[in-house]
Amino acid sequence: MTKPNVVFLLTDQWRLQALGYAGNTQVQTPNIDRLADESINYPNAISGYSVCCPWRASFLTGQYPLTHGVVVNDVPISSDPVGLGDAFKQADYSTAYIGKWHVDGRGRSSYIPPERRLGFDYFKALECSHDYNRSAYYAGDDDRKRYWDGYDVFAQTADAQAFIKSQSRERQPFLLVLSWGPPHNPYQTAPEQFREMYAAAAVELRPNVPAEIAARARRWLAGYYAHCSAIDQSVGDIVRTLEKCGLADDTVLVFASDHGDMLGSQGLERKQKPYEESIRVPFLLRYPAKYGRQPRAASAFLNAHDIMPTLLGVCDLPIPATVEGSDYSPPLSGEPKQSDCALLACFHPFGEWTRALGGREYRGIRTARYTYCRTLEAAWLLFDNEKDPFQLSNLVDQPQFAELQAELEKLLQRELAALGDEFLAGPTIINRWAYSLDETGTVPFRD
Repeated sequence: MTKPNVVFLLTDQWRLQALGYAGNTQVQTPNIDRLADESINYPNAISGYSVCCPWRASFLTGQYPLTHGVVVNDVPISSDPVGLGDAFKQADYSTAYIGKWHVDGRGRSSYIPPERRLGFDYFKALECSHDYNRSAYYAGDDDRKRYWDGYDVFAQTADAQAFIKSQSRERQPFLLVLSWGPPHNPYQTAPEQFREMYAAAAVELRPNVPAEIAARARRWLAGYYAHCSAIDQSVGDIVRTLEKCGLADDTVLVFASDHGDMLGSQGLERKQKPYEESIRVPFLLRYPAKYGRQPRAASAFLNAHDIMPTLLGVCDLPIPATVEGSDYSPPLSGEPKQSDCALLACFHPFGEWTRALGGREYRGIRTARYTYCRTLEAAWLLFDNEKDPFQLSNLVDQPQFAELQAELEKLLQRELAALGDEFLAGPTIINRWAYSLDETGTVPFRD
């Protein structure tokens, strides 16, 4: 049987709670909602280390951050993995990557040479930019900086459509990763037609947003939803291009995000927190029709380092020995391989300033019902997500939940042992790779 194509649509900082198919009646995502109706949905997809670079490096290598070395943003991969592109190239796939890269760690505007592209040949990318209306990139082996025309989501999508059209004339299967920067902040920079869709005053907040930041949270969400709807239009464009080129029935199509965004929940911003808004992410996988498309939910806990082996499993390709994640590819009928939890980790050596804003090292687990986390010093969080979906009541160290907490601690230790994670202090981990920190306890980035 001919191997299927793979089109992987990756967004940045899109939380699961901001999608129509996941129950949000405010945000308009009709194209993604239709895709969900045709896909295997992983409702337990978890951003276990919910910040850009560690997640992306794990996605592209199948390795845990303590193996590939990208434990914080803006540092390079230090292991010697078989990259995602390499694995598909070895199976005679054409490989392409368009958009945000953010695993090279040698400057956010620096040229990324072919030997550091993890096997992607067609390459139009930049390490990182959040200037979505003047977004730079490098094309192929040319080290001259270029700029996408207008809003980069639309320009990058058009380039991906052109790549798909060109591949439709070839007999070779292809892997395409289209990596968009939004809805990551800045929130108020989507095209005007999408910003006009959302009035801040009308935005409904989650019950765990404190009143004192409600007005700001509504403004954030209005802009965030505008980016979401703009991307949704581009998802529809990709789907229609696959259909027009006659490739829809031969292509595995994935929609995913690297991590979520607190957007005021728990009084917090952004990510790198073990709360639902930061760790719960979309992951939709639509099988080629010729395989017998059977939309359903898959219960497996899919973490970043599981995505590469899962994609290879879907395509019936060998999984490299350097991969540490599990293959949760769904068979054509029935359930995929099962798992009972996802590991949560933050390796960051936060300084005093960021600790005051809620930053801390932690390890934890998310099960089907519970979230449990501990810091270096003690147990920190325990939530019953079934009874308390907005995580308003921390049950940690309450006597009536002592037995449950002990069971979850045992499960956490099992997961840490499986990946060789001793839960060391952030500075100790940083020193392993001799990364330099600034006064905030962060590895500074450079352009």
